[in-house]
Amino acid sequence: MKCVVVGDGAVGKTCLLISYTTNKFPSEYVPTVFDNYAVTVMIGDDPYTLGLFDTVGEEDYDRPLSYPQTDVFLVCFNVMSPASFENVKEKWFPEVHHHCPGAPCLIVGTQVDLRDNPAVIEKLSRQEQRPVPVEAGERLARELGAVKYVECSALTQKGLKNVFDEAIIAALEPPAVKEKSKCVIV
Repeated sequence: MKCVVVGDGAVGKTCLLISYTTNKFPSEYVPTVFDNYAVTVMIGDDPYTLGLFDTVGEEDYDRPLSYPQTDVFLVCFNVMSPASFENVKEKWFPEVHHHCPGAPCLIVGTQVDLRDNPAVIEKLSRQEQRPVPVEAGERLARELGAVKYVECSALTQKGLKNVFDEAIIAALEPPAVKEKSKCVIV
């Protein structure tokens, strides 16, 4: 089962994958260096192998080459970055659906541990911005037709396992339109 992670640069995609697969948070900023990785996860009594694919968030014309045969996408944004949240709707969902119509997508709010960080909240406030609330993520998921909205912190691992459990469930129970969802790049 193939899971591709997309989203703006620096929203925490690579840390999410490293923290999930190694149970350790990387101690310094790591630009996309995560090698494709397979992890076996138990859902109930059944083992599932999940192939995890990281992507770069900046402009990259090669990125869609990792999309073919994707079973589920994790479309990530940083809950402390309203701009990255907007890009879920403006950039990432359109890109994924252009290349893989019908592939199930989860919207993932990352870095939720920072919602309680006074310095980060103050910095946002000075820019007349606020953290993205859970309700906004849930509303966007409904609006875009995502399977679900989930949140996590790669640092504390809060909600982290749930993100990937939900990804597996979404891939196993794809939307009815999934008949032709396997991507083809021409």
